[in-house]
Amino acid sequence: MPSFKTLDDLPADLTGQTALVRVDLNLPMHEGRASDVTRVEAVKPTILELADRGAKLLLLAHFGRPKGQRHSTMSTSLVQGDVERVLDREIMFVSEVGGPVVEQSLGILRPGDIGLLDNVRFWPGEEANDPEFARAIAANGDFYVNDAFSAAHRAHASTEGLTHFLPSYAGRAMEAELKALEAALGNPERPVAAVVGGAKVSTKLDVLQHLVKQVQHLIIGGGMANTFLAARGVDVGKSLAEHDLAATANRIMDEAEHAGCTVHLPYDVVVAKEFAANPASLRTANVHEVAADEMILDIGPRAVEALGDVLKTCRTLVWNGPLGAFETPPFDAATVALARTAAALTQEGSLTSVAGGGDTVAALAHAGVARDFTYVSTAGGAFLEWMEGRELPGVAALTR
Repeated sequence: MPSFKTLDDLPADLTGQTALVRVDLNLPMHEGRASDVTRVEAVKPTILELADRGAKLLLLAHFGRPKGQRHSTMSTSLVQGDVERVLDREIMFVSEVGGPVVEQSLGILRPGDIGLLDNVRFWPGEEANDPEFARAIAANGDFYVNDAFSAAHRAHASTEGLTHFLPSYAGRAMEAELKALEAALGNPERPVAAVVGGAKVSTKLDVLQHLVKQVQHLIIGGGMANTFLAARGVDVGKSLAEHDLAATANRIMDEAEHAGCTVHLPYDVVVAKEFAANPASLRTANVHEVAADEMILDIGPRAVEALGDVLKTCRTLVWNGPLGAFETPPFDAATVALARTAAALTQEGSLTSVAGGGDTVAALAHAGVARDFTYVSTAGGAFLEWMEGRELPGVAALTR
């Protein structure tokens, strides 16, 4: 495990110190309020711990994609109320991220108080990772805490640049995320299984190519499975499939064979003539019996049972993407069934399960097991890049 400092490495009493804390407050909004405050819940332990230890906090966050320009519709002041409700604390909005306005605000804040700086992406220096911009932000802090894993795949001033100017620490959410990822792919207990689902192989090529060298079982679901089946000569009817990627799919399967990784493709599938909820044409079929006017929309029950048996032989599971078109019943059945098996194995202590990505979080919540996995990451892009085996700049910066 790369070594990084956590809040445990800071003095117990932080009175007189100012913490610059990078958090993810890029919340989905509906009629002026956040429709989901999961990201605030995730950073709450770090914020309250630092405040309770006497530090003054300045929260750094982005909101939307303002591209280096001020937009009133993208000010972090819009989420101030949501953050206050989750923390159950008043916070002070500060319209800048550096300079005299921030300095004056610090004069007003008392130990344990929290300030919310404006959208760090209003300044071009953020995405350019401009050292002078980072230095200007750092000038108002004594130490830096990164608790935004979801932004760790970006080398921006607030995720990477600040670490050059201030002692840097991982917040509690970042610490939990890094420990979970290390347990899943860094130094996992073998055998390891990976479930990779979703519509297109093209969006997850790098993930698949990295995983076949890392795991013992690769379970492919969603539209991606159709591409692999078609590459193996199976007629998938009018299913969603990337037929132009047949050579790529075959190469991945060859690489898996060389690496001793078993690729699991479904042998029974749920098909229909139209994509709709509970269609009249719904049936379960062997993969070799899909008609020309049918489409594969989920993995069949026999395949799911066999995959459950595979998980029972494994010690570690990494999951990204659903097995079928899970938003539309009954094509959620395979995802729900396998997720519940994984959750039960996790709860009995035989499996370490780590899942991530937007669709995956929604699918596990739908199956009612999001809390029963070892760790569920809400980070989308950062989680995928980690699954691709890439170094994340925001994480690498904390381990310097």
